[in-house]
Amino acid sequence: MKKYKYLVIVSFLAGTLLTTACGDDFLTSSSTEKQEAGGSATEGAILSNLGSAYQILLFDSYADNNYNAVLLMSDLRSDDIYKGGGDAGDQGGLYKLSQFTSTAAETLNGLWSIYFTGLARCNNVIIACDNAVNVSDANLEKYKAEAHFLRAYYVHLLWKFWGNVPYFEEPLSTPPYMAKQLTADEIYAKIMTDLDFACTEGKLQMKTSGSNLGRVSRAAALMLKARVVMYQKDESRYAEITNDMATIIKSQAFKLMPDFGAMWLDENEFCDESIFETNQLPEGKTWASGWQGYGTNLPAFISPNSLKGGSETGDFKGGWGFGPVRQAAYDMYEEGDARRAGSINMWDASVYAPRFQDTGLFQAKYAGRVGYNPQGDTDLNYCNNLRLFRYAETLLNYVELVKMHGQAEVQGVDAQDCLDQIRKRAFVNPVLIPATAENIKLERRREFLGEGMRFWDLVRWGDAPTVLSENDAAHNSVRSFEDWMKYLPIPQGEMEKTKGTEFALVQNGQWK
Repeated sequence: MKKYKYLVIVSFLAGTLLTTACGDDFLTSSSTEKQEAGGSATEGAILSNLGSAYQILLFDSYADNNYNAVLLMSDLRSDDIYKGGGDAGDQGGLYKLSQFTSTAAETLNGLWSIYFTGLARCNNVIIACDNAVNVSDANLEKYKAEAHFLRAYYVHLLWKFWGNVPYFEEPLSTPPYMAKQLTADEIYAKIMTDLDFACTEGKLQMKTSGSNLGRVSRAAALMLKARVVMYQKDESRYAEITNDMATIIKSQAFKLMPDFGAMWLDENEFCDESIFETNQLPEGKTWASGWQGYGTNLPAFISPNSLKGGSETGDFKGGWGFGPVRQAAYDMYEEGDARRAGSINMWDASVYAPRFQDTGLFQAKYAGRVGYNPQGDTDLNYCNNLRLFRYAETLLNYVELVKMHGQAEVQGVDAQDCLDQIRKRAFVNPVLIPATAENIKLERRREFLGEGMRFWDLVRWGDAPTVLSENDAAHNSVRSFEDWMKYLPIPQGEMEKTKGTEFALVQNGQWK
């Protein structure tokens, strides 16, 4: 059951980047407390801007009317799932994404659009805070920290998907409304500046509660910092993020939820394991516009086509049949591992209609369920929250940093014990395993299937070219991965808009 609904008032957007996605319909709901651009800002105006910045979290599954659910878009390039759907041409751009054959004409335009809009909205919050009147220092620092986190979160996704992207911190209010493209390393530095601000002790509570559920906590900021540093492989900051993980662990603010499968139910949103999650609500989205509403399309997208109801399928609902799980991913789990049933539904072909790349295996964590989308355009409005950061990741980050990257244990936190906690939750009678590199990698894969982490892990470990290149003709997946392919092609429309200007974008890698 939903515990709270965060303020999602759309406020003014003083500038967006190179996109026509944000039309007048995007600004139809406005705050009663708006500030003049660059003028003084009341607390109400700041909160309106902040609500607008948070709202981007709710847009990804139908991003600018594109089916670009960010967790699925990450996993499509992994070795855990196939593209699925009706055939190779059904959402053909996603099939190309899965085969590492994307083009500038068929890339993830939706994510590009919403996350640059998120960047602009976060800028508005920070500018409003700089012009605040009659706002307490404590509240002002909290609002600024939230905005810096959200900006870092949106930009870090642009950075991971595209690497070398434009960046701006002021409204693009004068022609030609463009910004300079920075290198991936320069973008990393910008992200870290935001995260260093958000992580500063005293600005945010370690854990949110009550009416603040769904808002950023210090633990969330520390977790994002760890993801970014580990993906960059910035060894100069490994000791720091090792200590950050230990700080979260020693705070005792979070703990593993004993029932892994139950963690994904509506009644267990914002559970003790949740560090940060989106707050989806079953209302508001329409086929006409992906720039409104609170629901998510992900459950409909990944659930099996024409799934029958009844005792065999319980409260699970059918959907469109995308993202079937690979047999090898199912087989990686040991017998008795609760994470397999909690992550994967195995259906007999008699209870659903098999589609392209069918395996009979479907993602379970965010699967469609009865009662989760009761109104409106139902396939767009499931209420499944996305668990963006979980305490399990904190534990496994710490284990990896100590055992794989040679960091010293700190604050009395034992790395082997952290891995043991993961195993004990997964099994009734667990067989504990040593924290070797091979075991750590496998436990991360088992723990986070369907949560958009596997591809990025393979890339940062240097394992992607070997693991992801395959000749799986039986499932129409014949592909070869090279390191430069970690960055997607920049959308063709953006390339054309900047052509011949001082802001001309340089395409990534060898993409056309």
